[in-house]
Amino acid sequence: MTNDVLWLRDEPPRPPRRNTPLTLERIITAAIAELDAAGAERLTMRKLAERLQVTSTALYWHVATKEDLLDLALDHVVGEVPVPPPGSEPRAGLRTLLVGWRAAMLAHPWSPALLGRPLLGPHVLARTEFIQAKLVQAGLAGLELAAATRTLAGFVLGASLADATWRRLDDPAAIAKVRAHILDSAERYPTLSTSGFVDAGWPDDELFVFGLDRVLDRLLAST
Repeated sequence: MTNDVLWLRDEPPRPPRRNTPLTLERIITAAIAELDAAGAERLTMRKLAERLQVTSTALYWHVATKEDLLDLALDHVVGEVPVPPPGSEPRAGLRTLLVGWRAAMLAHPWSPALLGRPLLGPHVLARTEFIQAKLVQAGLAGLELAAATRTLAGFVLGASLADATWRRLDDPAAIAKVRAHILDSAERYPTLSTSGFVDAGWPDDELFVFGLDRVLDRLLAST
């Protein structure tokens, strides 16, 4: 099973071929551009090769499978998230990192849909290390540390997935159908039909930050 995960294989990466302008960095950059334009479902190694003006065989010298490429692209997106200075205050550092993490994923709307892939790339692990270091600095340890790490990761990744999904539905006609579906079933969904679940009037950025602040308040309340 571990051989299915790029980051857990024992085999070393292939050395770059001589006399070729193609590099892994170029491939990842082009893949992200292709993903931004068409989404993960439509990405193929053939289309990527066409974008790079190389053969598919040339790609496979650097990347073994499409799944490996998606792992690399997702980790690269997370690498766009600035890591606050090590000396930052725990709550402020966590807030800055997590707001940036969600923003980076929403800038690449295909990325939240890949969250079922193992998040073990170096950029992801570096930011997870920062999260845990800040929580430890705030006084958390053991079960509290493990639960807080999972809570924060789940909050930001879940919000990214939900917000990306709603943003893809950014069509007044489609949203009107969703609204009508809920309102027509008001007896079944009495709270949803009156709470503004579909069009609450608050931007999703504001909702995320408000929720994140409440989560951080709770997790750090005893420190």
